[in-house]
Amino acid sequence: MGFLSHRVKGSNLEAGDHIYSWRTAFSYSHHGIYVGGDKVVHFTQAQDLSCSSFSSSVPNVSPTCLDFPDCGFKKGESGGVTMSCLNCFMGNGSLYRFEYGVSKCVFIAKIRGGTCTTAKSEPPEAVIHRAMYLLHNGFGKYDLFTNNCEDFALYCKTGLLVCNQGQTALGSSGQAASAVGVPVAAILSLPLRLLFPSPVVFGAATAVNYTLNRYVTDIGVRTDTFKVNVEDIAGDQRACDDDDTRGRKRRRHN
Repeated sequence: MGFLSHRVKGSNLEAGDHIYSWRTAFSYSHHGIYVGGDKVVHFTQAQDLSCSSFSSSVPNVSPTCLDFPDCGFKKGESGGVTMSCLNCFMGNGSLYRFEYGVSKCVFIAKIRGGTCTTAKSEPPEAVIHRAMYLLHNGFGKYDLFTNNCEDFALYCKTGLLVCNQGQTALGSSGQAASAVGVPVAAILSLPLRLLFPSPVVFGAATAVNYTLNRYVTDIGVRTDTFKVNVEDIAGDQRACDDDDTRGRKRRRHN
């Protein structure tokens, strides 16, 4: 287990693994579910959209891929859930396995969001079923902060969706939480700077606030998540409706 992330060889992957590959000098990563046979199901933006900051953008899916005849298969033409071969999913990056069920100490020590969660993964059969079902039925509209490729992979692995009942909030993505967490942590630490001008104190306070923000927004910790059957996710309609109408079950917290 690496300090920042867990690098893995393609030959060591198992069907149902949540994998990711770093892009642009480790500025962001793209996530997906390995379904076996060197195939990955993942969630993308529209092909004609450009990358931005840590955006989980479309990887280098070649229209003439020789590894997998159906590489780049998806429903519709405006982005969405896609199947690619492993090589095209990786692009020019290396391959990493997302970690589940990590302890609080390990989660905090990772520093970088989007590499692990305290939530536990469900069996591979359930993970693959969700990924393949969503490949044909969609996972809603791609959104950088509330519904990106990491949100997709986390849902496939856990069956959990963030439900904020119409309020604006982040999704389950650790990358999004990290990106938002840095400026928020700095703002929250400003009052201390008035009392203690030292940059060391300000830096330490910012680091503590950042760490706390990352932890409380982890899908394994937050209380606004629900178990949702994949069959209840209707294409582009991923808004959190009334529990009874969607058959959702509030997850239990210890």
